[in-house]
Formats: sequence, structure tokens, C-alpha cells
Amino acid sequence: MKLGLHYWNFSTPADPSETAGALAETARIAEQAGIAAFTVMDHYFQMEFTTSAEEPMLEAYTTLGYLAAKTERMSLGVLVTGVMYRYPGLLAKIVTTLDVLSGGRARLGIGASWYDREQRGLGVPVVPVGERFERLEETLQICLQMWSDNNGRFDGRHYQLAETLNVPAPISRPHPPIMIGGGGEKKTLRLVARYADACNVFGNSPAEVARKLDVLREHCAAEGRDYRSIDKTVLVTRPPLADVDGFVAEVAEYAALGVTEVQTMPDRHPVEFAQELAEQRVAARLAELA
Repeated sequence: MKLGLHYWNFSTPADPSETAGALAETARIAEQAGIAAFTVMDHYFQMEFTTSAEEPMLEAYTTLGYLAAKTERMSLGVLVTGVMYRYPGLLAKIVTTLDVLSGGRARLGIGASWYDREQRGLGVPVVPVGERFERLEETLQICLQMWSDNNGRFDGRHYQLAETLNVPAPISRPHPPIMIGGGGEKKTLRLVARYADACNVFGNSPAEVARKLDVLREHCAAEGRDYRSIDKTVLVTRPPLADVDGFVAEVAEYAALGVTEVQTMPDRHPVEFAQELAEQRVAARLAELA
């Protein structure tokens, strides 16, 4: 079982001049402790249901570019890229750039987006949910085409590209892994079965995750996809440091379901959080799970 660190909050430290140092130090400690992946959110306003929209937030891919220069082994990704925030051809180029500059460590985490306040606030088009999922599917198709030998046109309902030229190609082979985030049973998990290398669902409980994976298995059967070829990842909501043994025991239940990576979120100063994860050998203990 791999452990990822999901860096979701830029409010600590409070002084923005200290943000870069804290981010880099957190990533350095995490990587040395065996944490395999580092992710950030794709938001421009902090989420209202967690704290306040006025809290600090950094643009995701700029942040990951900075981290690419500060780390050596961890995979780097957004959990999850909002489909409405970037034209698909440019998104493929952005992720390719991150992959090249990180030495093949990028992954594309993507979803249908949802935060209307930041979209309206910053002038991003707000479209119905059904259209967002149509755009998500076309975006996945465009990224896969740009990461292939096909440099030709793409003619979709929402996006038209005259050519899908992408030079240099990603270092990752056959392309940066695609992770679709979300647990929507009718659309999201169907898109996972159709296009993705990995899924990511909320880990509120092993029972809930088991149900989501059962739905994914059904979609795979309908799509003719090998369920085993998809990596299952879970964003665990349980704070790991409040009860390390309890956290490891819960993750063991996810491992029994076939989950291969869990992400955890700092619940205190991020550097202190990473240091405590290292001292408690959390990543090492998870790596021992069958």
C-alpha cells in the first residue's frame, strides 16, 4: 500500500512569504519518509464547506512545477483537475510539461468540477452538470490523442482542435497516468472504466468504498475492461496521527478491497504533520500491508 500526501490548505503558515518554504520542506520530509505521491487541489478559492473562501489558495499546476524542482521520486498530481478550468489541449500540454520537467512523475487527476462560486467569481463558464460530464469525456479523449502518435484533428461536440501536436511527448509511457476522481456511480465510475488508469474515491468508510468498487467492477464488465488493470486509490478522511494504529487498521481494510494507494491530509502545520508521519513510520507500516 502506498501513501500519498494531499496538500489542501495554504493557510498555515499565515505569512505568505513562508508558504514556499513550508511547501518545499513538507515535500522533502514526506519524500524521505517514503510517501509516494504529492497532490494539491484544483481550486482558486478555498472550499466554503471546510473553512472560508477568503482563505489562501494557490494555482495547482504552478505549485506542482515548483515541487518538481524540489523533489526527486514522488509522483505529482492534482486531486482533481476541474474540467472547466483549462482548454483540453492546453491541459494536455500543461501535464506534459510537468511530466518532462519532473522526469516522468506527473499524473493527470481529473473530474467534472463543481465549485460554482469560484467559477462565477473568476469568469469561468458555469454549465449544467450533464454538459460538464460531456466535456470531461471529450477532454479525456483529447489528452489521450495528444499523448499518442495521432497529431490530427479532433472534432467533438464541445471542443474542436485543428491539430493535436504535442512536442516533446511525455516521458511517462505510454502517457502520464490518468486518475478520475469522484464516486458518482452512473457517470464518473463509467468514465473510469472507459478511460482511466486509476480511480479516486472518498474513504469515509471501507463499506462505502467497497460499494463504489463493486459499481466500478460492473462498469468494467459492461465496457469490456479488465477491472484489475485499474489502480484503486482512496482519499482517507480519518486523521492518521490521532490514532496511528487505528489508521493503519482501517487502511488494511482498504487494502483487502484491492486499494493500492491512500491519500492523507495535514490536520496541523504541514511540516509538523510530515515530520510526525515520518517519526511514526506511517508510510513504512502501510507498505507492509498485503
